[in-house]
Amino acid sequence: MATLKIEDVTLTFGGLNALFEVSLDVQPGLITSIIGPNGAGKTSLLNCISGFYHPTAGDIYYGDHKLNRASPHQVSIMGIARAFQNIELFSGMTVLDNLMLARHKDLRYSLWHAVVFFGKASREESQNRQYVEEVIDFMELEPYRKKTVGSLSYGIQKRVEVARALTLAPELLLLDEPMAGMNIEEKEDMVRFIIDIQKERNATVVLVEHDLGVVMDISDYIYVLDFGEVIGAGTPGEIVKIPKVIEAYIGEE
Repeated sequence: MATLKIEDVTLTFGGLNALFEVSLDVQPGLITSIIGPNGAGKTSLLNCISGFYHPTAGDIYYGDHKLNRASPHQVSIMGIARAFQNIELFSGMTVLDNLMLARHKDLRYSLWHAVVFFGKASREESQNRQYVEEVIDFMELEPYRKKTVGSLSYGIQKRVEVARALTLAPELLLLDEPMAGMNIEEKEDMVRFIIDIQKERNATVVLVEHDLGVVMDISDYIYVLDFGEVIGAGTPGEIVKIPKVIEAYIGEE
């Protein structure tokens, strides 16, 4: 697995800095969390990593790949997937169809190949269906697989959103507020899934989350942003002792 390195990244909109000289090292195989008050730049940073924004200055590397000008599709091919804070699913389609559609973005054959090389395309389609079914089982979505996403509870929809990202078999998974709006039971389930994704699927996880208790419980390493700048970094035990972090964020809890 590769290391994600962010070096002095600045992101500017209309002369205002959403991010300013942000540097992070995300080590493979760990759960690294990014926390901070609303408007601190957490989602903007994920947007830069995933190719939706391009940094004004600085560099982003994933292994040997430079991501500065990569598109979201190019980023996904490199093994990076993202679950969004605002659910990116088709509400009128079933869970299974949503996940198959997400997986199809990663297929290695075109419609022309499907016609000319029918056998190969059929094999790949079968393999993709098998992979999606395995993700459904992993995320405990079997009872909902034939239900439309719009008919599901918000907590289950969030789980499907994470499953959508998993269909791309990521080495690096970006999770943007995966527990926002959930009740306690749903949060406990999501925490369990995140830990299992790291341990059983051997994925590196970057987690943006407001629930400080969850972050402290499951993170290997934490970065704290405030007004677009890193004001602290360390293990959960180290973070709670940094005065700037206490003042800007932890003290609010």
